[in-house]
Amino acid sequence: MQKVLIVGAGRGGTALLRVMAESDAFQVYAVVDINPQAPGLALARSLSIKTGRIWQDYLSEETDIVIDVTGDQQTFIDLRNARSTHTVLVPGSVASLIYQLLTEKESLIDHMEHESFIRDLIVNSTHDGMIGIDVDHRIVLFNERASSMVGIPKEKALHQSIYQVVPLSGLPRIIETGRTENNQELVLDNGLKVVTTRIPMINDQGEVIGAFAVFKDITEVVNLAEEMTNLKEIQTMLEAIIQSSDDAISVVDEHGRGILINRAYTRLTGLTESEVINQPATADISEGESMHMQVLKTRRPVRGAKMLVGPKKREVVVNVAPIIVNGQLKGSVGVIHDMSEIQSLTSELDRARRIIRTLEAKYTFDDIIGKSDDIQLVVGQAKLAAKTATTVLIRGEAGTGKELFAHAIHNASDRKFYSFVRINCASMPAAYLKEALFGSEASRDNGEEKSIKKGLLEQAGEGTVFLDEIGELSLDTQAALLEALHSKQIIRQNGAKPVPLKARIIAATNHNLERGISKGQFLEELYYLLNKLPIQLPSLRTHKMDIPALCDRLVQNLNQAFGRHVKGVSANAIRQLMDYSWPGNILELENVLSRAMIFMQHHEKLIEPKHLIPLNANHTKPDQDEQKGTLAEQLERLEKEIIERTLVKHKGNKTAASKELDISIRNLYYKIEKYELETGRSV
Repeated sequence: MQKVLIVGAGRGGTALLRVMAESDAFQVYAVVDINPQAPGLALARSLSIKTGRIWQDYLSEETDIVIDVTGDQQTFIDLRNARSTHTVLVPGSVASLIYQLLTEKESLIDHMEHESFIRDLIVNSTHDGMIGIDVDHRIVLFNERASSMVGIPKEKALHQSIYQVVPLSGLPRIIETGRTENNQELVLDNGLKVVTTRIPMINDQGEVIGAFAVFKDITEVVNLAEEMTNLKEIQTMLEAIIQSSDDAISVVDEHGRGILINRAYTRLTGLTESEVINQPATADISEGESMHMQVLKTRRPVRGAKMLVGPKKREVVVNVAPIIVNGQLKGSVGVIHDMSEIQSLTSELDRARRIIRTLEAKYTFDDIIGKSDDIQLVVGQAKLAAKTATTVLIRGEAGTGKELFAHAIHNASDRKFYSFVRINCASMPAAYLKEALFGSEASRDNGEEKSIKKGLLEQAGEGTVFLDEIGELSLDTQAALLEALHSKQIIRQNGAKPVPLKARIIAATNHNLERGISKGQFLEELYYLLNKLPIQLPSLRTHKMDIPALCDRLVQNLNQAFGRHVKGVSANAIRQLMDYSWPGNILELENVLSRAMIFMQHHEKLIEPKHLIPLNANHTKPDQDEQKGTLAEQLERLEKEIIERTLVKHKGNKTAASKELDISIRNLYYKIEKYELETGRSV
């Protein structure tokens, strides 16, 4: 390796250094220049080559070549005089010539490499196999497709005899004859059938210098023909299926342009094929975002999106899914449903449900309105009760929805397919009530047969008997009910043979049964039997946050009853309703709304404050008579009012109320029970 000293680090010296540093024939050991800012010095330092300002410090007996690129004649003379006899001194003009030759060589090499790369890129990008041989039958061209079809790596095939790679190849024959052979069949060693075209390679002098073959897998050609035939059949079948569907369907390609719609789509949107096919996916949208474009962007399906489509702005719901083939997104398909039809069907379904509910228990847990903690807690208790067969006692003020919960528990239980019998214990005389519950037996005049009248407990079978206002039962009837619950048997009046009690008992009351026990008006043992699973419904004033939702449901029900089309209750009216204490609870709320709707004008769609009867927002404040009594009694009334007001403030949240009042949650529950502020939770 020749040791080189470069004197001069300007443009010429820098260019020479860059070329020679890449050569394995030279070792540039130092670069010097009187200008310390010369660019060649910086390049030399980056290449770990010594640099300096005085060339005498670096010229030695071991220097093979000194290149002077300073352009200074005196420097050249000094270098010539100072060099040893074996050191070659190259002047700047010769160095420039060397640089140009080296540069042209590198450029030529780069050009050849680029041309080779382009050739390989073209050859390897084709789906056809390509093999080329020279006159010695050696492989000089072997693309990647040929490698995969023959089953031999390209590196192992190149420069090998064609017979070692493709033993039955006809390429040597082409070199001998110089003739082209088109579409010749050939079976490779691996059993693959191919069709090949062989071409002689001829130079400018007309000499054959090799042969070239292009070949294709026959199975792919056959499969392609079969696929084209099948594709037409599938397309015809697909169009027939889509056109026969009653659902409106639209299909777009991966760019969001329409490619297919059916007749149902035209009927629904009012748009023809010419207005949709090859048009952007937004062409059919009157209001809303294109779900096709969203699906194409995210590759995820969309369901239940609402929008307006077509010139008539039809309200629809769309489901759109991506079309993905072999992992590639090819478009999306959308199914459009007319909202008016859905709403009509929903109305019919609701009507059918209402009719069915009139035959048995009318309500389910879906009919219980309320998102407050109180309501959710009591609904959870009721759902737990529905899973058991034990007796249930529902307590709450009048109008809190005790019967509604009884219906819901029955319909959520295993007894929902059996009878639901409601008995209002306060609506009939005690003697008649006992006979209605337990039935009776009476001897006929001939004394041979008895007239048997089954009671409601027996008629209910394995269903549910709802005893509303259980606190109104006479002690005699209470005793008979207690015996029936204990023994699981019914004895009819004047009868002797017991009948199995299969029905489940749900009782309800708004009375203080504990007080009735202390006064001897209610049997303590019956109380414990009924109170195995107590459910307490809160008064409306403790969960006023549910009033807006309750109003929505009540207005819907009243619309059906009155044949009206009231849309709801205004915000001002809601505020007025929430300022009221509702001693009559939800029943009173329904009464207020029904009276408002009766006196509304036909064109009015919202219940406003003017439609409401005057409500006393301070209903819960004690009057003058209530302020009388002993100090203890007045303190208890004041404590009751404070607790009640705090519960309303915190929307029935007892934990928050107990923290504000600085009493334990257990103590708060005790006082709620004591003052009967709420005897449970509400609808």
